[in-house]
Amino acid sequence: MASAPSPMSVNPGRIRTLKEGSPRSNGESGPVVYWMFRDQRVRDNWALIHAVHQANKANVPVAVVFNLFDHFLGAKSRHLGFMLRGLRQLCHQLQHTLQIPFFLFRGEAEETVSKFVRECGASLLVTDMSPLREVRRCKSEICERVGDSVMVHEVDAHNVVPIWVASDKLEYSARTIRGKINKKLPEYLTDFPDIEPQSRKWVVTEDRIIDWDDLIAEVLRGAEVPEVDWCVPGEIAAMEVLMGSKNGFLTKRLKSYLDRNNPCKTTALSGLSPYLHFGQISAQRCALEARKLRTSCPQAADAFLEELVVRRELADNFCYYQPQYDSLQGAWDWARKTLLDHAADKREHIYSKEQLEKAQTADRLWNASQLEMVHFGKMHGFMRMYWAKKILEWTRGPEEALEICIYLNDKYEIDGRDPNGYCGCMWSICGVHDQGWRERPIFGKIRYMNYEGCKRKFDVERYIAYVNKVVSEMKKRKAENLISQKEKLLRSCDPED
Repeated sequence: MASAPSPMSVNPGRIRTLKEGSPRSNGESGPVVYWMFRDQRVRDNWALIHAVHQANKANVPVAVVFNLFDHFLGAKSRHLGFMLRGLRQLCHQLQHTLQIPFFLFRGEAEETVSKFVRECGASLLVTDMSPLREVRRCKSEICERVGDSVMVHEVDAHNVVPIWVASDKLEYSARTIRGKINKKLPEYLTDFPDIEPQSRKWVVTEDRIIDWDDLIAEVLRGAEVPEVDWCVPGEIAAMEVLMGSKNGFLTKRLKSYLDRNNPCKTTALSGLSPYLHFGQISAQRCALEARKLRTSCPQAADAFLEELVVRRELADNFCYYQPQYDSLQGAWDWARKTLLDHAADKREHIYSKEQLEKAQTADRLWNASQLEMVHFGKMHGFMRMYWAKKILEWTRGPEEALEICIYLNDKYEIDGRDPNGYCGCMWSICGVHDQGWRERPIFGKIRYMNYEGCKRKFDVERYIAYVNKVVSEMKKRKAENLISQKEKLLRSCDPED
């Protein structure tokens, strides 16, 4: 009879072998290396749990590596600053709490990660799962470079139900994937074990201290898109947003989640998207905690679980099984045809990318949503739909509209360059995960939204006033920070000091 799996091990359905490793001639195993990129946390991380467990099974040490891409899908200082501040906290937790070394590289991961794996003689490389093309190409290249004796495991620590378990094909909508995910939840929505104590520690032979302050300052120097101050980076802050005693989403604000589609009810939103995007909190942890509240707040808890699990994993499914997830070619045939049929329709306004980026349109509501994204780093979810659909209405065709939409989203949204973002743009412009509607100019059969519809949905003037206030306050703080920085620089240059 087969032995029961270790309580410290990871459900094997969560793990895929990307590359088999051949046995070494001396029969010995090398270290385990975990290349972290999408799931940037210590707690509730199936990939880290798996890496430590495999290292202990082989009685070898484990290390975590992270590669800082110089350029990744247009990421700016807003995104890199938030990420690096979270990684600084993670590095401290790994090294001082778990005694696991953290190595930070810069450049192309195909080169840096594969070189480290070869030089340390690793036998197993563990990686996070990402459905994005660039990351998947990178992993394929690493598999080619690491050597015959190295096995490569990919662990889906980002989704509650692993992407390849939930479905083996491109799903049409939430309706077609919901039942498949719910069927698998009892098997995968389980609590996390503690990370095992290591049986062998990694011996660091050189000084690997990371000057985080200098690195962050370098990233922020000459920032085109400045950092935001409404969300504090890192795992600790993420758990505070979820479960905090003062203003935690599940502990204090869950009931208001039913008002999340009203842009004037900003506190109804969870505030978790930056942390979920950078993997600073586990969606599975959020789901476990939310599930406990279904008896006291059933409607709000179920609505949150629908967005957190079904809708998020539908977006991953789309990007995983549709390689053209950011292109008109990634739309369903009916949507592509109707958009092309109406591509030459007369537009009341045509705006350039620069005009749109600067919020220079005749629509005050749209301008407010653009300014909210540029300055606040997060546009309300309902407004994202209106915002994207107006771009379709105001540009020369669906291809240009989609390109501008993704460009602005990835540049300014703190959670940009994400399957949820690509899926949102494709839903708004290309009808992905939607259905055909009554045919009309420009949109064809794509769902239509307009200003009058927004007026019926919420207080438009109140939303515009809210954004104007937020932008004014953020500009004021930015100016005060610049003055403070100049004063510090002048004092540092004063010979009397």
